[in-house]
Amino acid sequence: MKSIFPCFLLIIYSFFVQAQSTLPQATSDSVRKPVIPQKDIADILHRILHKKDNADTVRAGKKFNWSLIPAAGYTLQTGFAGVVSGNIGFYQEHSEGQKISNISTSYTYSQYKQTIFPLYANIWTKGNKINIISDFKYLNYPSEVYGLGGKRISIEANSNTAYTVNFKYIKLHQSIMFKVLKDFYLGGGIYYDQFWNIKITDSLGTRINRLLSRDLKTSERASGLAIKALYDNRINQITPQNGEYLSITYRPNFIFMGSQSNWSSLQIDARKYIHFPASSENVLAFWGFAWLNTSKTAPPYLMLPSTGWDDQNNLGRGYIQSRFRGRNMYYYENEYRFGITRNGLLGGVVFANVQSFSADLSDEYKKLLFGYGVGLRIKLNKHSNTNLCIDYGFGQNNSHGFFANIGEVF
Repeated sequence: MKSIFPCFLLIIYSFFVQAQSTLPQATSDSVRKPVIPQKDIADILHRILHKKDNADTVRAGKKFNWSLIPAAGYTLQTGFAGVVSGNIGFYQEHSEGQKISNISTSYTYSQYKQTIFPLYANIWTKGNKINIISDFKYLNYPSEVYGLGGKRISIEANSNTAYTVNFKYIKLHQSIMFKVLKDFYLGGGIYYDQFWNIKITDSLGTRINRLLSRDLKTSERASGLAIKALYDNRINQITPQNGEYLSITYRPNFIFMGSQSNWSSLQIDARKYIHFPASSENVLAFWGFAWLNTSKTAPPYLMLPSTGWDDQNNLGRGYIQSRFRGRNMYYYENEYRFGITRNGLLGGVVFANVQSFSADLSDEYKKLLFGYGVGLRIKLNKHSNTNLCIDYGFGQNNSHGFFANIGEVF
């Protein structure tokens, strides 16, 4: 337990660190107005195509600022993949302090015959009085499992040994929160998750097959409520420039609502953003995340806390999704974001993170698992400040690979 205690302190520290900062206290992401005219991919295309209309003139008056990106790439989880991504950012009203609403979706098909289709909407009503979040996802997903905790799944196996599992997955999370104080919200929702057609595809020895069969069922289902509290004084959640974010979600699942068992979990997500140096546009970001099970009954295996299985699938750059799994998870990350070109078209990041899991379904924490890396940022839409994020991360035991995202990782 001693090894995880520093991680917990870092999570707390990440939320209160700005109290010690000498930076100005303004929290709006839109306070700083760049002197140099900003450019994005659309501006470059206009220039290449010799359009007469200036891109700013064409798009600045629009209520909706959107981007649509067909691409091909490679990540640890998918291998080579074709992707079409769409993102819309808009304000319900043009007033100071109004938070940006965001709708994003994508369709991915990979060399491993994976189908990934998420739809995410974060909507703020006028005056930020109500926050509506829709988080839907469909996966047809050959994936890999490595066992529980930071250890290998068996004594005989190499620490990087994985076992391929096929499954289909649907996620339906809907919540609504109401403003009770400035930047503070309370609310709830209904969460439903289902895995089905779960099959182990590798040829396994008797012992490994017994271990996996004990944990994995042919289907897993959870259905329950979400009780949520949120503090968020960021204006732009797509690419935060400064401010604080604290989200607490308690999720009890009930058999009478369709869950396979009664179990509950708690997620605490804390983030901080400061300009560093204070006079620059560069951002130092802090992220602390705790994912805890609060019931005696453990969740189904594929719903246990795991690397890369947070809502946005961003935890643990440097490791493949599902690399580590346990009853409880603690996570901490720092990222430094800086400009490369003065017009904002290109930027870069460096990041480092640490995660720790219970090694089995007890409360023992065996080791700290470090990751780090660098990344490139390409401005897709300067009005919503949306970036294409391409990162290369490293982890322990020679783990490394590409990670891609629309909008910042956190």
